[in-house]
Amino acid sequence: MPSKENNSLNRLRNFKNKGRDCDEMRRRRNEVAVELRKMKKEEQLLKKRNMSLMDEMSDRLHENNLQLPSTIEEITEGMRSSDPQLQLLATQAARKTLSREKNPPIDVLINSGLVPRCIEFLSYSNHPSLQFEAAWALTNVASGTSDQTMTVVDGGAIPKLVTLLSSPEHHVAEQAVWALGNIAGDGATTRDLVLQHNALPALLDLIKPDTSIMFLRNIVWSLSNLCRNKNPPPPFNIVRQCLPYLCKLLYYNDNDVLADSCWALSYLTDGPNEKIQAVVDTGIVIRLVELLSSTETPVLTPALRTVGNIVTGNDAQTDSVINAGALRHLAALLGHDRQNIVKEAAWTISNITAGNVDQIEKVISAGIIEPLLQVLKKGDFRSQKEAAWAVTNLTSGGSCQQLALLVRSGAIPYMCDLLDSKEWKTVIVVLDGLQNILSAAEKSGELESVSLMVEECGGLDKLENLQHHENEQVYHKSGNIIDAFFSSTDVADSPNQENGQFVFSHTANIPQGGFTFN
Repeated sequence: MPSKENNSLNRLRNFKNKGRDCDEMRRRRNEVAVELRKMKKEEQLLKKRNMSLMDEMSDRLHENNLQLPSTIEEITEGMRSSDPQLQLLATQAARKTLSREKNPPIDVLINSGLVPRCIEFLSYSNHPSLQFEAAWALTNVASGTSDQTMTVVDGGAIPKLVTLLSSPEHHVAEQAVWALGNIAGDGATTRDLVLQHNALPALLDLIKPDTSIMFLRNIVWSLSNLCRNKNPPPPFNIVRQCLPYLCKLLYYNDNDVLADSCWALSYLTDGPNEKIQAVVDTGIVIRLVELLSSTETPVLTPALRTVGNIVTGNDAQTDSVINAGALRHLAALLGHDRQNIVKEAAWTISNITAGNVDQIEKVISAGIIEPLLQVLKKGDFRSQKEAAWAVTNLTSGGSCQQLALLVRSGAIPYMCDLLDSKEWKTVIVVLDGLQNILSAAEKSGELESVSLMVEECGGLDKLENLQHHENEQVYHKSGNIIDAFFSSTDVADSPNQENGQFVFSHTANIPQGGFTFN
């Protein structure tokens, strides 16, 4: 069976799913990693600098008439001193410098050779204040570029930070969590290094009923970074340890905790069916579906992403989402005021309509067709593209009655409008859908009425124009459609007409009682 990653290409080559496994019809979004990077400022930060305004240490220093070093030379001299008091003052001055809101001089401190000294201070267990300041400084260095983060990694900070997760000093452990989260957020390589040093069990041990909300937010955010990135994905046998904790966290009454828990689950479900099943087996699907009604976009977005990932799985996994009541939520989300939500909802629906006839019928019964066609008609292009997939998937796997309902709902003019798309892949998807509809109409003896619909909305003219398209697939497919369904004035098996409506004649492939396309 072709891999999930190749589904889109497979379906472009041979879209009809007759005799094919429905699993092959479901598709994953290849650009997901790019989209997540683009959305990070809005939905989830990969790295965070600690810029806390609360600075009790500074207050105490002020009371004792002690002054922090003010220049990089003074900071360097103090940190290299053997005097514990000067070490603390200088390290605090360093992290305060790195906590500037704009343009922190990370490279200046790196070039001064202070990162190795901060890493050394992490081991000073008899001086927790110094450990805290050093960890804070390293957190902010690791919040920078990949090269800046690697100075922390290459200096050997990871194992020392993992050790600090067990520190009896609450604030030290919390700062270590934050630093490790920044390192893990840099990419798959640093993420795996953190996992290899057994950070995950230590992080999970910090989740307790009395964990403060601020601390818990940092823990869950760091957990999500340990689950993210897919090239390669994290070792699932390690990160699946998160699942029981994430299931409990999804009931936590805090939007930050909910959002990062959902992001973690979205990463864990972005893979083969075995990973999806591990999440489904936890029983968390019902709660994820409940969160589709959230009015908080930072929570709704990753919840929808996770649900969408689950329905890329097999029929049983898709049914778990349908049975949890997701379809009514998805119908509503197609009218959301944020286009990214609309796009995600349409993508999710496209993977459900790639399923079997019963699943398609449930989509129809949930009232999704009308809002889906509205997205196809007037959504932004990204949403229209996903709606086109949803409609074409329905035409590929649906019954004759289901296709006829789609046509009667007005799908053909909206599909033909997208034949003008500048993106050839979208044109191919629409051409496949039209071909499926025309083929079904021909078998039912209603080709004349359906082809007339295509012609009256300008679709035939567009098909003829596409025969000159620069893309080989487009002009071949459009030409084949014209040859097969529009080249002859005599339509085989001319339809009978009763009371002004075309009806199916009774054949082995047509349900008893007939059906109409118009």
